[in-house]
Amino acid sequence: MKAPALPVSLTRPPLALSVSGFVSSFDRFAVSPMLVLIAADLDVSLSAAVAAASGYYLAYGLTQPLWGLLSDRFGRVRVMRWALYGAALAGAVSALMPVLWALVVARVVTGACFGAVIPTGLTYVGDTVQPSVRQRALTDLMAAAALGTALATGLSGVVAGLVDWRVAFTVPAACALACALSLRTLPEPPRHEHAASGVLSHLGRVLGQRWALLVFALAFTEGAIMLGVMPFLAPALQHTGLAAAVAGLSITAYGLGLWGFAKLVKRLSGTWPAPLLMVVGGAQLCAGFAIVTVHVSVPAVAVTALLLGGGWSFLHSSLQTWATSVVPEARGTTIAFFACALFVGSAAASWAAGPLAQDGRYGLLFGLAAGAAIPLTAVAALTRRRYGALRAEPPRPE
Repeated sequence: MKAPALPVSLTRPPLALSVSGFVSSFDRFAVSPMLVLIAADLDVSLSAAVAAASGYYLAYGLTQPLWGLLSDRFGRVRVMRWALYGAALAGAVSALMPVLWALVVARVVTGACFGAVIPTGLTYVGDTVQPSVRQRALTDLMAAAALGTALATGLSGVVAGLVDWRVAFTVPAACALACALSLRTLPEPPRHEHAASGVLSHLGRVLGQRWALLVFALAFTEGAIMLGVMPFLAPALQHTGLAAAVAGLSITAYGLGLWGFAKLVKRLSGTWPAPLLMVVGGAQLCAGFAIVTVHVSVPAVAVTALLLGGGWSFLHSSLQTWATSVVPEARGTTIAFFACALFVGSAAASWAAGPLAQDGRYGLLFGLAAGAAIPLTAVAALTRRRYGALRAEPPRPE
């Protein structure tokens, strides 16, 4: 069934889009509290089991340009539905894999498919929401994803510890199928006049824009610091002797912080300039990782997770909003490269951090993340201010 054309500009994401983002985030963050259990069950080292997470992130990131080009060419909703069907199948297969290499392959395919959901959803918001209120709409989408993150980090460890880690892969697979069916009636946004142009034309527009390349570089660095290091919070607690269920519940504060701070960013984005939002977010990232650099405990990890949720809400939503505006005629491709950079950065960092985690050197790992957050924040805020001045942006509405 062909989706109807979108008649008017929206002010918030459609419910089906938010639910799909929720499911995608749940699947992406469910593996973190389970890494130690997966390693024990499959009789492999923790550094080897990390491949189930880093492979997922790498596939999630590297497939973004493909999804972006497809969504620019064939439509946002159609691409999301294709991807969700694939994620449902691959997620179900993940729960059946008896050895590590097979599990990694299944998770790579799952990550590649789920990788289309949130970036294409962001593009949908960019297509349908006016720039003056776009960051507010993006934070609504982020809030839905935050709830998925909170439940994943809390429940997956509990389910894995009390039942079996395979069950945590089955639930998002079933939900992905339901989401694909629910998206059948979601209207497609209007297509840009360049939407039917060739692949090389789209790539040229995006990769020839220096501001776009800068935003991609910032996303890569943010992904390495945030998404590449945060999955080691739960293993750090488990290294002290805590059960997977307790470790998972401790980092639930990340999702709760993300949800709460996203609501705050929605209110502040109407009055605070983007560079200030970035500074606040970067400061929270740095402070959060600094805490667990000094000491790893349940209270310390919970506070860190809360601060990381705030940092993601302030800094990442500002970078996302920036990415939707740098090449509007190829927005799908731009957002895809943005997400690609983000998750390739996270995969590279998680792979590099594996040996440190295996040796229990979590203080050094978290300290490196805290230090790297400082130049990231400075460059992001200063360049975003320069971009705004050159583009002569109108004042934000009260």
